[in-house]
Amino acid sequence: MHTELMRFHLSTTLLALVTALPLAHATDLNPADNIQVGPRPYYLVEDMDAGQLKEELQHCGNQPFRKTDFSIGHRGAALQFPEHTKESYQAAARMGAGIIECDVTFTKDKELVCRHSQCDLHTTTNIVATPLANKCSKPFTPAQLDASGKVVKPASAECCTSDITLAEFKTLKGKMDASNPNATTAADYLKGTANFRTDLYTAPGTLMTHQESIALFQKMGTKMTPELKSASVKMPFDGFTQQQYAQKMIDEYKAAGVPACDVFPQSFELDDILYWVKHESEFGEQAVYLDDEVYKNDPDENLVPADYQKQIAAMPSLKAQGVNYLAPPMFTLVELDANNDIVPSAYAKAAQAAGINLIAWTLERSYPMTTGGGWYYQTVNKGINNDGDTLKMLDVLAQDVGIKGIFSDWPATVTYYANCKGL
Repeated sequence: MHTELMRFHLSTTLLALVTALPLAHATDLNPADNIQVGPRPYYLVEDMDAGQLKEELQHCGNQPFRKTDFSIGHRGAALQFPEHTKESYQAAARMGAGIIECDVTFTKDKELVCRHSQCDLHTTTNIVATPLANKCSKPFTPAQLDASGKVVKPASAECCTSDITLAEFKTLKGKMDASNPNATTAADYLKGTANFRTDLYTAPGTLMTHQESIALFQKMGTKMTPELKSASVKMPFDGFTQQQYAQKMIDEYKAAGVPACDVFPQSFELDDILYWVKHESEFGEQAVYLDDEVYKNDPDENLVPADYQKQIAAMPSLKAQGVNYLAPPMFTLVELDANNDIVPSAYAKAAQAAGINLIAWTLERSYPMTTGGGWYYQTVNKGINNDGDTLKMLDVLAQDVGIKGIFSDWPATVTYYANCKGL
């Protein structure tokens, strides 16, 4: 009885000590403190063709994982989380993304927010099912059906951040980027998520301002790569010029005390890059010129050989103008040799020769891999036939092309690879 009484007193004392400690809520924990890659990288490794790379990656599975700047969260972790939401950003940090992207656009009152496009609210948020639907540039129009029920005109809508104020923007909820062209109601229009994605993580879908994204990334200890999105409205917008827009984005990092070395500002517009190089030289040093010139003149966005050669020839000029980082789609950086093996492209070699750093986009965004991988793999489709080839492509980009990082919709895959290779 004496021993049992002592055990009782000891257990109650320990219980009192534990309950006296402050509880840590899940939302208070820094996602980057405990990096977890989950099962997907292991699945991809096991699906690889037999060989030295597969064996090497298999041997890395039991090691602890660390955050790496080689892994860039494309809109967060957009494969399964609504893009540019707090939840997506947190997921990317938990997967070890050392750099996370906020695509930057502006509202009607010229406040900066995180959205991939100025006019994508109808597919990335719940706006068409809210009272704000009436403010959309093109309010929801249901699909038109013939007598047999066949769709003769698909459902449509166009809702822009510039249609609404910041306060109104903050009332919306993020969702997976999708729409249902056969919808006859606004609720049905919000559906249509691709079968390789999921709607499991769409609540609450917290939208972020640019300033809020900066504060979150600071808290999580990640670097930042904001993309200044091309305006869908005519500029200047209510007196807001393109140069003021480019400057405002940088000013919000300076106001938050973020050092320029932690920021990689991006744009598809060379003029934006050159503006930063001239007026914000510290930020311009790491400005990333997103190259769509090799495909943008084709209606199907396939590589145009003449434009491809033109961009290769432009490499020395770009470097001379202060462009230190170039980011084209993955397919631009690789090609197939006579044996259908993936090798560095002429474009990649020209950038290397010019002394330009390369960043690629976007891994884990193109499906199905079993039939060539689609648009992002268009120059090497014949060399792609299984999900494991995701890592084969990544290995060529990392080891042979020498990219400095890669955007991914599922950063865990890149984190696993980068940790295994010491990147």
